[in-house]
Amino acid sequence: MVEITPGITVTPQIRFGHPVIRGTRVPVATVIARIAYGSSFAEVMEEYDLTREDILNALNYAALRLTDHQIW
Repeated sequence: MVEITPGITVTPQIRFGHPVIRGTRVPVATVIARIAYGSSFAEVMEEYDLTREDILNALNYAALRLTDHQIW
C-alpha cells in the first residue's frame, strides 16, 4: 500500500491499483462521481461509511490530478 496523497492509497491487489480511500476499498472515482451527480456529503458518508475528511481527501486528490493535465 502506498499513500499517494493524504488519505488516498493505492495497492495493486485492491481495485486493480486504482486510488481508494485509505482503510477502505472505496474508489476515489466513486466518491467524486457521487458528489458530481448531486449526492450530499451526508449521503455518501452514510452509504460508504466514510468521514467528511475522507470525501475532502478524495476531492483534493482529484484537484491535484487535474492540475497535472492540460485540457486544451
